[in-house]
Amino acid sequence: MKLNTTLLRIRAIGITALLSILPTSAWAMAGMEEKIADVMVWILIVVLPIAALYIFWKIHVLPEVFAEKHHHPQKHAIQILCLLSIAVGGLLWPLAWLWAFTKPVTYKAAYGTDKHDDYFLKPDGEHANKPMDLAIVDDELILLKEKLEGLNKKRELIISKQAATSASSTQTQEKQNA
Repeated sequence: MKLNTTLLRIRAIGITALLSILPTSAWAMAGMEEKIADVMVWILIVVLPIAALYIFWKIHVLPEVFAEKHHHPQKHAIQILCLLSIAVGGLLWPLAWLWAFTKPVTYKAAYGTDKHDDYFLKPDGEHANKPMDLAIVDDELILLKEKLEGLNKKRELIISKQAATSASSTQTQEKQNA
C-alpha cells in the first residue's frame, strides 16, 4: 500500500514538472495561416477532384478487370458497358458487374467453349501455337480428365465405405451367433 502511494506521488511530481516547462501562451509564425489556407485551397480545387475522378474510374472498370481475369467470353461487351457506365454517371455499372459474374448459358453450346478467344491465343499458355479449334478441344479434354479423376476418387470412397460397413455387419453377425 505504501509503495502505491509513493508511485502516485512520483507520477504527480513528474506531470507537474512537465507542465511547468510548457509555454503558457500559444504562438504562431506570421503568415503561417495564409500558407496553410493556400495549400488547402489547391488541394480542394485541384487534387481532390482529380483523385475523385480517378477513384470513380477505377471502381467502374472493376467488372472489366474481373471479366479479363476470369476469361469471360463476352469481356469486350462488358468493357464497353463499363465505359458507357462512366459516361452516364455509373447507372449501368451494376449491370456490368452482374454480367461479369455470370457466364452466358448458351454461349458454350453455340461456340464450344465458355472462355474468351484470348485465353486460347496466349503465347505462353498451355494452348500455345495451336489452332483455335484444337485448343478448344484440348481444353475440353483437360476438363473431362479432371472430372473423371474426381469421379474415380468418389468411387473409391464409396467402395471403402461399403467395405467398412460390410466388415462391421459381419462382425456383429458373428457376435450374435456366438
